[in-house]
Amino acid sequence: MPHGPVLIAFDGTPASRDALRAAAELFAPRPAVVVVVWEAGRGFELTNLPSLGLDTGLAPLDLRTAAQLDQQLYDAARRLAEQGAALAREGGLAAEGRTVADEGDVADTLVRVARELAAQVLVVGAHGHGALSELLLGSTSRAVVKHAPCPVLVVRGEDGRARGLDHG
Repeated sequence: MPHGPVLIAFDGTPASRDALRAAAELFAPRPAVVVVVWEAGRGFELTNLPSLGLDTGLAPLDLRTAAQLDQQLYDAARRLAEQGAALAREGGLAAEGRTVADEGDVADTLVRVARELAAQVLVVGAHGHGALSELLLGSTSRAVVKHAPCPVLVVRGEDGRARGLDHG
């Protein structure tokens, strides 16, 4: 069995807050890492946006502005990670916040971090998309359950009561 911390995915949504609360109820006072996955380089992607053929005369974003925007996005993710860690500590976990750059998609990044930390369990919130949305958009929680190197606790959105534990 892995010996690392409880890993909690957090994005500030009600589903992730429910997941964090469930993790605290089940795993306190264990060590925990509250991880926020952010999309590094988003500011630089904006420098390459076409003007969409609108002939609006939009000036391209300069690299300095792109770097500042990227830094602001990172800072916001860092604040969110600290907020999640504070909530986890209030729930009794020995938690730290961590911000991790997305390397593909969120599920792959969470699975990679779980491996790196030898996580005891990976806790994710499910946003409760319908079957059609899940088919079209994919499901982070489903991909995490399928590929995680440790047990996965999926806490469903809104009411936070429907919890499932899968030993992926």
